[in-house]
Amino acid sequence: MTPDPKQTRAAPANMRTNPFRRHRTASPLAPRDAQRQGAISALAFQLLGGRDPALAFLNTESTQLGGRPITLATQSDAGYASVEREIRSRSVSGSEPHAG
Repeated sequence: MTPDPKQTRAAPANMRTNPFRRHRTASPLAPRDAQRQGAISALAFQLLGGRDPALAFLNTESTQLGGRPITLATQSDAGYASVEREIRSRSVSGSEPHAG
């Protein structure tokens, strides 16, 4: 049985189909901020021993850095540089002696 076209209602054009979309209050990151966030995350994943240690470091408030590392690194080049130095100083591979 096919639906009767006279009885089929179309949704209003302004009705949103994604219920999560209307509750979004944050605006997306600027391209440069997003690039810094991705770069610092990748660096942390590589040097801190994987996903869990990296996420723990990036999302935990640091008194030494003056905030959450992921936020600081995302906001400015100076913040990125300070978080990068901290990651490199905590590096898992940095504690091993170099062969040479």
